[in-house]
Amino acid sequence: MRYTTDIKGDYSYFEVKEAQPLLEFLLANSQQSRSKVKATLQGRGIRVNGKTVTQFDYPLQPGMKVAMSKTKRNQQAFKSRYVKIVYEDRWLIVVEKQPGILSMAAGHSSLNVKSVLDDYFKKSRQKCTAHVVHRLDRDTSGLMVYAKDIDTEQIMEHAWHEMVYDRRYVAVLSGEMEQDEGTIANWLKDNKAYVTYSSPVDNGGKYAVSHFHVLQRTTEHSLVEFRLETGRKNQIRVHAADMGHPVCGDVKYGNGDDPIHRLCLHAWLLCFYHPVTRQPMEFETTIPAQFKHLFK
Repeated sequence: MRYTTDIKGDYSYFEVKEAQPLLEFLLANSQQSRSKVKATLQGRGIRVNGKTVTQFDYPLQPGMKVAMSKTKRNQQAFKSRYVKIVYEDRWLIVVEKQPGILSMAAGHSSLNVKSVLDDYFKKSRQKCTAHVVHRLDRDTSGLMVYAKDIDTEQIMEHAWHEMVYDRRYVAVLSGEMEQDEGTIANWLKDNKAYVTYSSPVDNGGKYAVSHFHVLQRTTEHSLVEFRLETGRKNQIRVHAADMGHPVCGDVKYGNGDDPIHRLCLHAWLLCFYHPVTRQPMEFETTIPAQFKHLFK
């Protein structure tokens, strides 16, 4: 139910009376079509308790205040072929990255998510910068979270394993997996050439645990979901190779099987407790169409 109007007339305001997903609430209260409501969400024109939200299934609770922009799109709509903003508030930003872009600058390479976000913050007149909390390999796609200030970054970095309660990847593996599901655990350590190798006994490296579940398979490939209990460098890629079914397109640990000319690894689910509000935050993306196409 609408309860006030923005002074500038740019937003319509609503108060939440009962718990429900954001999209469902907007459709019931805004008197706009589903396509218009979704366009406003994607255009960053929805705020919940003052924070911009783009997640259509964002959980609303009674007493929350929802603001909906009357203009079609926010003037500072974000556009990048490599990065998509999934969620943003004053403390953090969640993005989905494409393969081929680094998480942060390394050496002379200028293409990285951090610089893309810093440019967006500058253009949208936000006095903040992106702080890396965790990383994805250049050729891995999927969900990442960046802090917008050093205090939030410190909280997330020091309590990352306690804050993240579900983190899953989907991968196309070479060959037909024998098991439907299982767990692989061993110690991972880098050699002098920065190649990660595994050992069934403690080799002075870090203990790594991956749970896997086969979603689809053919005689050539397997579509597998990995749930990480630990988040070690190259963990899924090494564990997949250990099982005799390396990730397709993996030039470092693979067997040359490269059906779609990219590393077939995607971070599709990320769930964590907000570093400031402590609310559970749950984000998911669709499995890349190229992956699915291999199993038609």
